[in-house]
Amino acid sequence: MKPDITFYRRFQADILAGRKTITIRDDSESHFQPGQRLMVGQYEDGRPFCEIEVIGVTPVMLAQLNAQHAAQENMTLDALRSVIGEIYPQIERLYVISFSLVRALAG
Repeated sequence: MKPDITFYRRFQADILAGRKTITIRDDSESHFQPGQRLMVGQYEDGRPFCEIEVIGVTPVMLAQLNAQHAAQENMTLDALRSVIGEIYPQIERLYVISFSLVRALAG
C-alpha cells in the first residue's frame, strides 16, 4: 500500500507516541483537507507505519515559525528552522499540517 504522506524514519517514534502533532510542508503537500485520513509511510522506503487524521492546514511564512510550532514538532525552534532549511531551501511560504494519530500499524 502506497503511503499518502511520508516522514523521515527519525520522526516515527514521536508520531506514534503523540509527541509530533504537526508537519511543515511546501505547496506540493498543501492540498490535504481537515478530516482526511492519511496512510503514513517512512520516507526512506515507503513502509507504512500508521494512519493519521488531518486536523487542519494553515499557511505560514518561514519567519513566522515559533516556539509553539517547535514544541508540536518535538524539537527546539533552532532545530526546526535548521531542518526546514535543509528540506526546503529557498522556500518562504510553507503549510502547517496538524494531525492526530488514528492507529499504528503492526509491523
